[in-house]
Amino acid sequence: MKIALFPNIQKRQSKSIAIGIKEFLHKEGVDVLVEDEEAKLIDCEKLSSVKPEEIDFSISFGGDGTILRIIHKYPHLNAPILGINLGSLGFLADIPVPEIYPSLHDLINGEYQILERLMIEGETLDGKKFSAVNDMVVHRAQNPSLVDLSIHVDGHYLNTFSADGIIISTPCGSTAYSLAAGGPIIEPGITALVITPISAHTISNRPIVIRPDEDIQIQYLSEAMPVEVSNDGFSIHKLKTGEVFTIRFSERIFRLVSLKQHDYFATLRTKLGWAGKMRA
Repeated sequence: MKIALFPNIQKRQSKSIAIGIKEFLHKEGVDVLVEDEEAKLIDCEKLSSVKPEEIDFSISFGGDGTILRIIHKYPHLNAPILGINLGSLGFLADIPVPEIYPSLHDLINGEYQILERLMIEGETLDGKKFSAVNDMVVHRAQNPSLVDLSIHVDGHYLNTFSADGIIISTPCGSTAYSLAAGGPIIEPGITALVITPISAHTISNRPIVIRPDEDIQIQYLSEAMPVEVSNDGFSIHKLKTGEVFTIRFSERIFRLVSLKQHDYFATLRTKLGWAGKMRA
């Protein structure tokens, strides 16, 4: 078995945890690799020394942002990801530090399932394509006031939003920026997209959930400076007045390791601070 470690060295505990996990996995007969720039620091083989398809699992140390970075930096690495949470909010990275070694025992012993999560793809008028795990965001950027964005769903006119922008979210991303903007929480196993306006001028403008087989076309209408399109916050693409940006589900997926002692609803309660209790 080959496992790649992705420590977020900016996190205080990350290096020591990675070294401890490396030593544990070596005792279990697992080959351990790490990103080339961290190989000397962790005393591991370099990730580039093997082909991507030889990696059985990836383990990230940080939060959801660390997992997103792995997916965007290594698009050909399809190994399922186990996320260890060293941050605060973590819906993808849901293994707390005290449960690291019991979780690794489960992984080694095959007591897990692999969850497939859908991604979305954005395409500009000139054919440039890029993907996202959580969301695509069209934002007013340097414009000092609201911008007008026309939305079509599979060619059918939905609405023109006067707003700070629009979020197109996957179910995974429904607990990220979309949630902060008032969008609904979508269970990750559901196949759907969420359109969430950001600070819309009209209070009746509300998020809407659509089917996965429908393309979303966003046209920038305002006679103003370009707006910005970002994918998971990793890159910025400019959209000029009159241009159309299309979003659809991607053929690409990513895979998460889900261990038996963890469940999505427990993560929701913990991360969102829900205080409700079961009653007899």
